[in-house]
Amino acid sequence: MRATAEALGGVISHYTFVSTISVYREFPPGQGFDETTLIAQGDDGYGALKARCEEVLQSALPSRVVHVRPGLIVGPHDPTDRFTYWPRRIARGGEVLAPGRPHRPVQIIDVRDLAEWCVRLAEQRCTGVFNAVGPASTMTMLQVLEHCRAVAKSDARFVWIADEKLVSDGVEPWTELPLWIPELDSNFGGMLLADNRRALAGGLTFRPIVETIQATLEWDRGQDSRLGAPIHITSIGPKREAELLARHR
Repeated sequence: MRATAEALGGVISHYTFVSTISVYREFPPGQGFDETTLIAQGDDGYGALKARCEEVLQSALPSRVVHVRPGLIVGPHDPTDRFTYWPRRIARGGEVLAPGRPHRPVQIIDVRDLAEWCVRLAEQRCTGVFNAVGPASTMTMLQVLEHCRAVAKSDARFVWIADEKLVSDGVEPWTELPLWIPELDSNFGGMLLADNRRALAGGLTFRPIVETIQATLEWDRGQDSRLGAPIHITSIGPKREAELLARHR
């Protein structure tokens, strides 16, 4: 980023930087956070390095940068399985392990909504810092799964297992069960509680989640979506899921 800023600093009038909410120092349980929350220090890890990139750009291009901080970006052409797992799994039907509290908030953003907004920010030469996330106050895990079931026309039946039981069984949050983070986790319990009011005021809009699910499912069914993926989680397999369901039935 420093080399980029040095090369472009004298010739560009605006820079849109796609950062991440991972720049924040911590995500305490039950605590929301906005763009003024303290960011990570040092240069160890993804979030800290993104924070340093923000600082480099801000220093090199003062009043010419917009920092966009998304959370989980989802939708078609996402090979990571960090969201795609749920439409695919629910479409398969049967008993589905549903993690945590049904009404816990979930924040995602469709890649197409994010991209369109970034274009508008660039066209308008907007500056500042924005949490580019979905509204935690209006989307729950239960709603996400129910929308997946409706879109897929599935007979899926959700079996909810509490955070503490999944933790005791060694289930990996965010990876084995995407979108799941134990709400009392001391480091990440509040990660899905970002305040997005500044982004909404700046023109960020969201399409209905059923459109995101439909497009994701159609794309996933049309190809080997994980082929050559640079990032790909290992979500829970059918055997492991069945074992956990039987243990907590």
